[in-house]
Amino acid sequence: MATLSNDLFRLELTMTCVISRRDLLGRGALIGGLGLAAAAALSTPAAAKMPPAAVQYRAKPNGAADCSNCTLFQQPDACKVVSGTISPKGWCSLWTRKA
Repeated sequence: MATLSNDLFRLELTMTCVISRRDLLGRGALIGGLGLAAAAALSTPAAAKMPPAAVQYRAKPNGAADCSNCTLFQQPDACKVVSGTISPKGWCSLWTRKA
């Protein structure tokens, strides 16, 4: 009797581990499609800029750090990532020195 139950247990284990090629290819295509969708979403540039309050923007410099010497500043009064009119003498938490 013990041999019969062990054989049934082994049969059950082997049956649960079998995956057909169709299932494997279908799952692979699904995972690949999800990967492509994620890559497309990450490579798409964001159209919306952040509001000034979200980056603690202020119209006054922070010591020598101001928007005119930041890599994100666009002449005459814009920023690549912050919305609205940006003063060249302003500053925000995303400030990065120009190289």
